[in-house]
Amino acid sequence: MESRRHFLKGALAGGAVITSVALTPEACARETHTRPAEALGLLYDATLCIGCKACVAACKEANNNPPEFSTEDKLWDTPLDTSGYTFNIIKMYRNGTMQTKDAEVDGFSFMKTSCMHCADPSCVSACPVTAMAKDPVTGIVSYDPDICVGCRYCVVACPFGIPKYQYDSPTGKIGKCELCRHRYKDGHYSACAEVCPTGATLYGKTADLLIEAKRRIALPPGSVTKYPRGKLGGVDQSYEGHVGKYLQHVYGEKEYGGTQVLKLSAVNFVKVGMPDLPPKSSASTSETIQHSLYGGLMLPVVVLGALSFIAKKTVHEDDDASPKDTEEKQS
Repeated sequence: MESRRHFLKGALAGGAVITSVALTPEACARETHTRPAEALGLLYDATLCIGCKACVAACKEANNNPPEFSTEDKLWDTPLDTSGYTFNIIKMYRNGTMQTKDAEVDGFSFMKTSCMHCADPSCVSACPVTAMAKDPVTGIVSYDPDICVGCRYCVVACPFGIPKYQYDSPTGKIGKCELCRHRYKDGHYSACAEVCPTGATLYGKTADLLIEAKRRIALPPGSVTKYPRGKLGGVDQSYEGHVGKYLQHVYGEKEYGGTQVLKLSAVNFVKVGMPDLPPKSSASTSETIQHSLYGGLMLPVVVLGALSFIAKKTVHEDDDASPKDTEEKQS
């Protein structure tokens, strides 16, 4: 029993030493990464959304994803949230009588849920095999199923709850929005923006989308302005519409270090389902500590070495003990 106590004390001491090494200045948090200059993304304007879910259907078709049923009749695709086979969904905010659209009290509103393509994505930082990767030019967070090991670290790491595991996949696979990057070669872009009838979802360079978002929230409510549709800077599909009463906040401009998908709303973002996040990404802290501990297998080697030393020392002490000492220890 005494030897076990020595062993545990030694192990705890070794752990304390390792922790102190991990928390040295060398393991301090790095700076949060910023969006690439040519980053691509989306602007979702909840005041323009009519909840038609054309974007949901288009996303399914573009990614060859099967329908998901939440009703017994199974007549049409009715996903309740994003999943391994639903990369984009429109959720609804309801309050009281629901008489007025985009009213926080006795009103209703919509919110699009899909990958935010973070400037400093936790899923990429957490992935041990680079199955999740961020394009240095477009900034799109992509997924490679051929090298994924199914660990699901990305699922846990994402603050938006976006990467989802396909549990029925025989090889283990993650599903998430990749901004329809596979369609670019054919001259297309994100299917959700391509089919949106009101321009509630707009595709383009994030820098340009941010300018457009700030233009809108600076306009007087009720005034008339032009709203582009489809691709910002592409074929002109704009139309005139009345300006809603926006919150003076572009969600994604600063949250979590910034995202490439930006959002506008008249209803509090937390109430419509968006998390309240700090301007610093968690990856900027956790990644450095992880790399400090595991870089070159430092942590496993140190732990194994410490435990081996303690175990050998304990064994030698037991071997050197006399039979009388052993009897006294056991008693």
